[in-house]
Formats: sequence, structure tokens, C-alpha cells
Amino acid sequence: MIMYRVMLVEDDERLAALVTEYLQAYEFSVDLVTRGDLALAHFKSSSPDMVVLDLMLPGMDGMVVSRQIREISKVPILILTAREDSYDEVSALEQGADDFVSKPVQPRILLARLRALVRRIPDRNATNAAFDQDALQFGALHISRSDRVVQWKQQVLDLSNTEFKLLMVLVESPGKVLSRDDILKKMRGIEFDGLDRSIDNLISRLRRRFDDQNSEKIKTVWGEGYLFSPSAWEA
Repeated sequence: MIMYRVMLVEDDERLAALVTEYLQAYEFSVDLVTRGDLALAHFKSSSPDMVVLDLMLPGMDGMVVSRQIREISKVPILILTAREDSYDEVSALEQGADDFVSKPVQPRILLARLRALVRRIPDRNATNAAFDQDALQFGALHISRSDRVVQWKQQVLDLSNTEFKLLMVLVESPGKVLSRDDILKKMRGIEFDGLDRSIDNLISRLRRRFDDQNSEKIKTVWGEGYLFSPSAWEA
């Protein structure tokens, strides 16, 4: 699944947590910034795909932040604010914002607006292809290949090198039964000799990492092997 990186600039902790939890259950990863005067530097260092920006921020007004970002980038900007003055909406759009949403907003409405912005991004297909090779998303499970970061329910897991390799073997064949022989050859380049139980032990460790006591996420197919279930990873 393609992942899109959202920089959320919002000082309301409760709202930020709600938005982050909801979006990360879909095709978005969220990077939170809580001050306006820190937003531009963070934007430059993180290179997000889009920005969700409050107007009333500590340190610097969101309108100024929006203008600063637009001066250096064409990244989509969605203004999310409690201000109800129509002048703010007109001013934000005239200064380069792509959309304007008033608080409170239902999370599914925000999700739909962001998806609409994604479709507007020029040359997005080439960018998506490159990014899709790096990131994988299944519900609340997010994996970044390049920096070997695994997030489960928004928490980074400290997997061992072997656990990470096994997870990657499984997620790269979603819905497909892999025998112990298949897994071992992909992990170590050797064939299963019928005696090596290390894969079974590793699978058990991986299940514990993801609260998979009932083996719903990583299924055992008796007599055949193991199957990564892509639909079982919702939070």
C-alpha cells in the first residue's frame, strides 16, 4: 500500500492524537509539529507529501507558516482551523493553500479531503512508485524498509535483525502460504532439513510482538507453513 507523509501542525494535543490515530490506520503516516515557529525547519528536514496546518499556533501564526512553505514548495497544504471568518479562508486560498476545513471536522471527512489532494499532485505516479518501494502499510502496521523502522499502533518496535528479516519475508508475500523451506531460503539461502525449528520459534516471538495470541495476523496453515493475513492488522 502506498504511504503518504503528512506534516500535521497543531497545538491541540487531543485533536492531534485523534487525527494521527485515524489517518495512520489508512495510507497516511503523520509527523506532528506543535509550534508555528518550528514548522518551516521541520518541513525542510522531513520533506512531507502534504501539510495539515492550524492557523492559531504558538510561536507563529499559521497563515505565515503557510506562506513560508508555499515560497519554497508546491506541496499540498490543507488549513484546519477553528476560525470561522470567511476572510481567513479567502486569504489562505489566495496565498497558496489548497483546501480549507473548519473545526470540528469528522475524521472521515478530513481523510476524504486529503485523498482528494493526493490526486492533484503532479507527477505523483513516479513519486508513489519510489515511495511505495520503501514503505508498507497494513492497518496499524507501518514498515519503512530504508531505515528498518517498524511501527505497530503508532509505537516503534525494537525488533532484532532476524525478527525484521522474517517480518519482511512474510509481508512481501501477503495472503500467500510460505513453507519453512521458503522462509529459510529467503532468510539464509539454505533449505529446510526437516529438523530446524528456528522458524517456528521466530514466528512465536513475532506473534508476541504484535499481540497475536490467536494467530490471526500470522496464521499457521497446518502441513504447509505460515501466512501473513493483510486484513488482520487493524488496531
